[in-house]
Amino acid sequence: MNSRPILLRNANVLDTAFSQPVRASLLIVSNRIADVIHGDCPHIDDAEIVDCTGQTVMSGLCDAHAHLSWINSKTFDEIGLLPVEEHVLAAARNAKTYLDHGYTMCVGAAAGKLRLDVVIRNAIEAGDLPGPRFLANGPEISSTGSYIDAGPSHRPSFDFGLLADGPVEVRKQVRRLLRERVDLIKLGLSGEEIVGSPGAEQTIMTNDEVEAAATEAATRGVRVCAHARSDAAVRQCLAFGVQIIFHASFVTDETIEALAEARDRVFVVPSLSFIMRLVEGEGEPFGLPAEVAQAVGYAREVEVALIAMKKMKAAGIRLLPGGDYGFAWTPHGTYARDLEDFVTHLGFTPWEALDAATRLGGEIMGRPDELGRPARGYLADLLVVDGDPLSDVRMFQDSTKIKAVMKDGRFHRRANVSVH
Repeated sequence: MNSRPILLRNANVLDTAFSQPVRASLLIVSNRIADVIHGDCPHIDDAEIVDCTGQTVMSGLCDAHAHLSWINSKTFDEIGLLPVEEHVLAAARNAKTYLDHGYTMCVGAAAGKLRLDVVIRNAIEAGDLPGPRFLANGPEISSTGSYIDAGPSHRPSFDFGLLADGPVEVRKQVRRLLRERVDLIKLGLSGEEIVGSPGAEQTIMTNDEVEAAATEAATRGVRVCAHARSDAAVRQCLAFGVQIIFHASFVTDETIEALAEARDRVFVVPSLSFIMRLVEGEGEPFGLPAEVAQAVGYAREVEVALIAMKKMKAAGIRLLPGGDYGFAWTPHGTYARDLEDFVTHLGFTPWEALDAATRLGGEIMGRPDELGRPARGYLADLLVVDGDPLSDVRMFQDSTKIKAVMKDGRFHRRANVSVH
């Protein structure tokens, strides 16, 4: 926290809770926004003054499907095989990369080893590592024969995924993760085409297994999230109180109606970048050309999912960006491509896309009154952006356009910002 106040003066303040940016100055005291001063700014004694003329000040961004321990690999096995010492260092680098690119909030969507997310979260919170505010997850829990248990190279000793069959085993694995103080529990409810079998439209955990996980997590106030591409998997999420749903590609209109009825308690994170980049041919340098994506069914999934997401948006369901980054074709640092995808493919306006990545980010982090807005009383997790991001959300893909990143009232980095 800063002992000296900071004044971000004469900025275009983008708060998506309102209809348009306003010219204002933000006074930061300690780690919070003490005031939003509209119009001409009075003198503030002892304040460090940062001139933001012509620049936009806004909340930091949220990646709602983040894997700090993914290592830009071509396969899941590479993640599991990385020795723990190197894996901790890689996850620490990735945490800094998120913050470097303006992401001050991240929802962990599974860890590559049992305690990786927890250790990185704890180090960030202690101030020992730079990184975003982070909801730590554990390895994904799923059943024998699931996509985390697929392929001849699988080794059961991996902590990449935790296998559990039946409600008793599921409950034990959940308790194992709760012992480590995770913020979230992730379930693998459906398949994944790239591993062969089971496929994305197959549902691989039983109702009693999902219910056991959800009820056990609830005893400790921990939320459950799920890899749920199939319609039946999304239905399980609704039935048993899973609040964060990843993918939801193959939902029916009936399920969309059910999601809309539960819109105040569920979040859907399409996480399409992983498959869209393959369909677009960006996996070719890594042995996964567009023809492979077509053959395994990803082209069809993209087509179906885009239709479903547009229907969900129209129904008022909370959709958030977060694209499964950390594979060779979706490397760390390219997170903002999700914003472009939301605008280009899902029919969001730039304002709506940034609202999903900021204000809704505060909601999915469980802190809607503290995170996601540049508003009085909120934590000072802010970006200073060169120009108007509403004119082109692709500017977030160029980190040089983000002139300053502030978290908890401290500048993580800043460049070419006039200070007095």
